[in-house]
Amino acid sequence: MKKFISRFHYLSQDLPNRSHTEQVLTACEAGANWIQYRCLSKSDKDLISEINQIAMICDDWGATLIITNHYHLLDKVDAQGVHMENMDANLGKIRSIITEEKTLGASAISFTDIKRIAHEGAADYIGCGPFSFTKTKINDYPLLGIEGYRAILTEMEQANIKVPILAVGGIKIEDAAALHQEGVYGIAVSSAVNVAEDPKSAIKEFRKYFA
Repeated sequence: MKKFISRFHYLSQDLPNRSHTEQVLTACEAGANWIQYRCLSKSDKDLISEINQIAMICDDWGATLIITNHYHLLDKVDAQGVHMENMDANLGKIRSIITEEKTLGASAISFTDIKRIAHEGAADYIGCGPFSFTKTKINDYPLLGIEGYRAILTEMEQANIKVPILAVGGIKIEDAAALHQEGVYGIAVSSAVNVAEDPKSAIKEFRKYFA
């Protein structure tokens, strides 16, 4: 079942001065139509409470709500799907649990990962990165840069892989035009919005290329 996948994925994050709820409201007001709730610091009880608050905001603004990793909560909250950051996750098993009605996103760092995920056939889209250095998700994965995505997209075309690919990790506003020109399906952005002086303006700038 083919699902709608936005070209601009906004991710909330744990911040000391702004709650996830505040972040999401700001994003929706600026036009974001795909919200990924990325909270890695709370108990299931607190997660459920906050996700349901955010779900009401997303409903009001007509935005899709995806939660990060916590697929076991999908039957307890009003969210449309889950994005799995764990590249060792059994996507087929997760798909069987969440059913075809929910959206399932997967993470990758290379064409090899993309080919494996596409072959499994469980994911609706793939977030591939990091594009450049990011403090949001610290890791030692190779940075792809523009050339990395160019190579991956070429390999995908040769292999006839059609899964939507989103560039992720350390993407700034000044990178959006080049990524759009290379032909990536979309982008996923967190810190470039959340710690910006004007988060709403940042979202509007990104959406000039990925709406």
